[in-house]
Amino acid sequence: MTANSSGAPLTTVVVDPRSDEGRAAVRRFYIDIVGRYWGRPATDAEVEQAMLDEPSDDLRGEGGFLLLVQDDARVVGCGGVRFIEPGVGELTRIFVDVTSRGRGAGRILISELESISARRGVHTLRLTVRDDLVEAHQLYQRLGYEKVDPFSTSPYADHHLAKTLSPTAE
Repeated sequence: MTANSSGAPLTTVVVDPRSDEGRAAVRRFYIDIVGRYWGRPATDAEVEQAMLDEPSDDLRGEGGFLLLVQDDARVVGCGGVRFIEPGVGELTRIFVDVTSRGRGAGRILISELESISARRGVHTLRLTVRDDLVEAHQLYQRLGYEKVDPFSTSPYADHHLAKTLSPTAE
């Protein structure tokens, strides 16, 4: 864990994506990702449409999970894992607030997503990333995610990456 400005560590918590805090975190993800895609601030209508087009409700139970990163009580990031097939999960909704980037929040987030996934029987985590998300792509590579054959036809999938997880004891 890394410390915040008061010296307290950043923490993580699994939440239901349908909860108020889960929806708020996913909304912040879409505000960032949609705005970066268009090169301007995202409109409320664009964010709402993206949330309808790509729902996150399955990031719970047998479908996956959603994790928040907190600096004290303030949510500074989120990320989820969607279970694709036995042993395979997909990272999704990865977001760290601009004020917390470069402080280790992304590394903590991905590490905890990997740990929970391994405990839930996932041996391979995969993800896609767009060309414009340069910092995210670099983070994934630093954390051991490697280029793999395409597994998505999404127009937003410029790079396909995967990592084999180490088995974790219960």
